[in-house]
Amino acid sequence: METYEILKAYWWLIISILASVLVFLLFVQGGQSFLPGASDEHKGLITASLGKKWELTFTTLVTFGGAFFASFPLFYSTSFGGAYWLWMMILFSFVIQAVSYEYRSKSGNIYGTRFYDTLLLINGMAGPFLLGVAVAGMFFGAAFTVERVNLLDPGNPVISSWGPLHGLEAFLCYKNILFGLMLLMLARTLGLLYLINNNDNEELVAWLRRRLWWNAPIFVVLFLIVTGLLLTAEGVQTADGSLVRVPHLYLDNLLSRWWVAILLLVGVVAVLAGIGVTLLKDCRRGIWATGGGTIAVVLALFSLIGYGGTAYYPSTLDTMSSLTLANSSSSEFTLTVMSWVSLLVPFVIAYIAWCWRALDRK
Repeated sequence: METYEILKAYWWLIISILASVLVFLLFVQGGQSFLPGASDEHKGLITASLGKKWELTFTTLVTFGGAFFASFPLFYSTSFGGAYWLWMMILFSFVIQAVSYEYRSKSGNIYGTRFYDTLLLINGMAGPFLLGVAVAGMFFGAAFTVERVNLLDPGNPVISSWGPLHGLEAFLCYKNILFGLMLLMLARTLGLLYLINNNDNEELVAWLRRRLWWNAPIFVVLFLIVTGLLLTAEGVQTADGSLVRVPHLYLDNLLSRWWVAILLLVGVVAVLAGIGVTLLKDCRRGIWATGGGTIAVVLALFSLIGYGGTAYYPSTLDTMSSLTLANSSSSEFTLTVMSWVSLLVPFVIAYIAWCWRALDRK
């Protein structure tokens, strides 16, 4: 394998890791979605627990977008630049979260805590759902076309084109809606597990467990449905220098890559184990098994759509416009320089772990 191809594969791994961590950190949004049914005392405990971690989610989201911009700029310009209404809604939901945690408990708050709790609820429900709808396009396709020759046309230098809805057409596909609902229920399940682990108030823990009994099964059912749709979906793959549509491509990829299948299986088992021990064994550490399993599952799914010449962003309008690692990456020089910078990632992860423990001691 050439150095350039290794660099592309390496940076897709970095992207996959960031996506995995981001999905895990959505427990903050999931926890916020339970504020309406909580008592005032429980609301204070919930926001105190989640308020120490929300910045990690926001930072990871920004880093995820920045890593895509640097390593696969054509995806960045196509998705973030073309489907901007969808991404603007996502960013707005995260902005109001930041404002809420900043001003919710400050003296002189003229709006009251209820107003900011409502904003946190909007972020808690809309954030994971909208992210799921946006990311679903990487699995089921999005309505865009790419004309690289436009780079040479000073009068029309736009490479990627979308329809007049600019991303809102994603809501017209039931698969995207199911993917968004699945991610929302995962975030709610993770949020419950995190809050159970992070609180000593027995009344609140019992209240959270009762909600886990019905949120977790809904997530599991949605996950099975979405996984079935994905493994039977048509994908786009490179063949003889061209891009072609292949029936049940992701299932073929899973069966031909034993390490991905094992990673997916281990992740699913860990997710179910964390939920099970929390419900049946009165254990409060289920978040770590379910969180680790979530990271493993997302890594496996991103491996299915990124490697082996598979299009990680298929176009529903023009097969040849679909994006792969080969046709959307930065130059070899750029990827090389960034790879040296990426050696700092372990130190960043260690710093995040230190911050996590330091904040929990407060």
